[in-house]
Amino acid sequence: MGLIKIWNYLRGYVIIKVEGLTLERFLNLAADKDIYLWDIKRIDYTLLKMKVSAKGFKELKEVVKKVGCRVEVVNKKGMPFLLYRLKNRKVLGLGVFIFFSVIIILSSFIWSIEIIGNEIYSDDSIIEFLSNKNIKSGIIKYTIDKDYIKNLLLNKFEYISFASIDIKGTRLIISIQEQDIPPKKLDTSIPCNVVASKKGIIVKVIAKNGKTMVRKGDVVKKGQILIAGIIADDNAEESILVHADGDVIARTRYSYRLEEPIVKVIEEETENKIEIYEIKFGEKGIQFFSENIPYEYYVQKTKEVKPFGGKIYLPFRIFVHEYVEVEKREVKQNIEFLKQSSYIKAVEELNKQIPEEAEIQSKDVMYNIEKNILSTYVVVEVVEDIGQKQIIKMK
Repeated sequence: MGLIKIWNYLRGYVIIKVEGLTLERFLNLAADKDIYLWDIKRIDYTLLKMKVSAKGFKELKEVVKKVGCRVEVVNKKGMPFLLYRLKNRKVLGLGVFIFFSVIIILSSFIWSIEIIGNEIYSDDSIIEFLSNKNIKSGIIKYTIDKDYIKNLLLNKFEYISFASIDIKGTRLIISIQEQDIPPKKLDTSIPCNVVASKKGIIVKVIAKNGKTMVRKGDVVKKGQILIAGIIADDNAEESILVHADGDVIARTRYSYRLEEPIVKVIEEETENKIEIYEIKFGEKGIQFFSENIPYEYYVQKTKEVKPFGGKIYLPFRIFVHEYVEVEKREVKQNIEFLKQSSYIKAVEELNKQIPEEAEIQSKDVMYNIEKNILSTYVVVEVVEDIGQKQIIKMK
């Protein structure tokens, strides 16, 4: 498909509209004369839009005369038309020459640094470190010492065990492997309390060390001491500090509210669209053939064009911004279906908050309709361990 587009661009093509009552006859005669038409779209009962090669467009004149249709040229695209414009605009031709010369010069520099394989260290920390060593965007490619960069990374970052440096086009690609960080062992010699990580109703307390401060049925708030690491002895002059430990199981609640309009605005794309091309150097871009968007409502779709299948890396990136006209219409949703879908969405959001080890006890849902808005309120009760350790600060 890509080769066909390139071929059509090289030989040039014309976008046309054909209007008349004999459109089928027009298409049949064009096929009989081996005139290739593509991207044929019916805009109206008496109107078609299509593309035809520059050569085929000339041959269509005879067909148009026979069927009595009216042809309107919408646009001319491709290399022949571009060269014709350049021939008559020497300044523009010089500008194109300078443009490609600048591209060739810019391709000898590094314009982006990519880090692959890092989890412990962020991209920003590695790139900032290299930047302080004058290895950054804008550096000339042939001045880069790969072994030097590799040694810098291995010496600076403790958990990087391997690094490889590669240059692809204008990109400096750094691939690293990190060592696994050994889990931090909890120092049981440090005095601490077990406190509540959230509000809840106590179900049971299993104190392995320390003094139990709550019992079944107690309502506790976040930060409240559940198992104390300070043990006071009536016969001792001073309290004993210990590393409190244990499980505190409590009943907790999670809630989520979702609002959905009963009358929903639906956007439907039409066949009308325009394309704007952009070339980006890093974060800066230049748009070509830009124009005002002629639609009241539209959606933007952006895709990156990779010349030669992305196998050749260039110092710039090419984007096509497509603006598609949309028509808006209001649709009244089925209340029962909307309730069901809202409930499912709310439960999905709650599942993201609830810990995996928690046991769900109940789910309650309440609906309310006000001013064309359906409010869905879901409450989930679970049983979970709410204990978390908090170091006792010594005075």
